[in-house]
Amino acid sequence: MRKRQLVSLLGKTLCRAARSTAVICTTAVTTTTVLGTSPAFAQDQAATARTAAGCGPSQVQFDLKLDDSLHVPAQPEAGKAMVYVFEDDFTGPTMRIGVDGSWAGATNGKSFIYFSIAPGEHNVCTEWQSNVFKKRSERVGGAISLNLAAEKVYYLRMTFEEVTKASGRIKLDLTDNAEGQFLLSCSALSHSHPKK
Repeated sequence: MRKRQLVSLLGKTLCRAARSTAVICTTAVTTTTVLGTSPAFAQDQAATARTAAGCGPSQVQFDLKLDDSLHVPAQPEAGKAMVYVFEDDFTGPTMRIGVDGSWAGATNGKSFIYFSIAPGEHNVCTEWQSNVFKKRSERVGGAISLNLAAEKVYYLRMTFEEVTKASGRIKLDLTDNAEGQFLLSCSALSHSHPKK
């Protein structure tokens, strides 16, 4: 707040000192406005970009339980596509999975979620869920655009490529049916729901 007041005061002082030069006053007022709102504007742009990539709101966190029993692939509903998303790392963190700007669920370790969706173009995003490193967690993830056909099953594999304390790269790859079946046979189903 003090920084904003100081910049505003500086802008007013410059305007008084240069009453005859409208350009200086305009520049000072514009600088005051830009400096006063740029952090919020940058945050809005980051949130908009994350939503466009498929991610949901950053404040949403998930609780989950893993079911290790063997799972038979679900068949897509008539007129819909079925998408499986696998986290393929035994020691992986909790990862949120988003579709078109909303969270579909979360995985943890070698686990998966699946969902039914209308055919067409969709963006799928994955992002690390962290209570401790909230700013960093928004930088650890990945996204992919998919063109889905009705009554088809799609398998997305999440792999951890470069994960450090400061950032990370998660890759989402579309796999073939054989790989998807294999991942299904050796992964736990994640039952997740948003925390209250």
